[in-house]
Amino acid sequence: MLAWLEIKHRYRRSLLGPLWLTISTALFIGGMGSLYGTLLGQSRSHYIHYLAIGLVVWIFIAGLINDGCQAFIAAEGFIKQTSLPLTVHALRVVWRNFLILAHNFIIIILVSAYFMPSWDWGLLTAPAGILLIALNGLALSLLLGLLSARFRDIPQIVASLVQLLFFVTPIFWRPEMLATHQWVAEWNPVFHFIELVRAPILGNAVPIDSWRVALTVTVLVWFVTLTVFARFRARIAYWT
Repeated sequence: MLAWLEIKHRYRRSLLGPLWLTISTALFIGGMGSLYGTLLGQSRSHYIHYLAIGLVVWIFIAGLINDGCQAFIAAEGFIKQTSLPLTVHALRVVWRNFLILAHNFIIIILVSAYFMPSWDWGLLTAPAGILLIALNGLALSLLLGLLSARFRDIPQIVASLVQLLFFVTPIFWRPEMLATHQWVAEWNPVFHFIELVRAPILGNAVPIDSWRVALTVTVLVWFVTLTVFARFRARIAYWT
């Protein structure tokens, strides 16, 4: 409810509301897909489909990371005046970005309906990939939210790193384009999380390595988060 009210407040008095996010993303995909598909010598139809899925999932991931830094800072009033569990504020970040993903997913549905890839039962693994991303988003919201409440430079540092990560993640380009330098993508955990969703929607099987990396990262992130959060959670109210 808190997440939905926040989105409604952001687009108050707007005719289309959150759909403006979908429209702007669709225009970006259409323009950049046509341009980069030509520049990179890719089939326009396959490239736009590839770009649409990758960009929509990336917006979800980037939103979780950036908004996670503000999870407790933005909820200062709630933290100091109510006895809500602190995890509620992290869950609000995850749900708000999930609602944005739901709006943007309309683009993927329309593009997929137009190009009609050869789907199989592997398509059912895409929701599992989204769920795994959301679980990591919850952990990062708790961890980064705590660190950002203590050190207010963290959000700016994270935003800069996320921007850099966007360019080294296969969203506009494919890993095979790097030839002998494919390790740049293979060592990027974000690429593997995106592949969990993108590959089955494109009609491809998800690489086993992507599942291994994603599950390993999830375990490590939650271990670090639970360790740090259990140690410092009582101080968050003072830091905000």
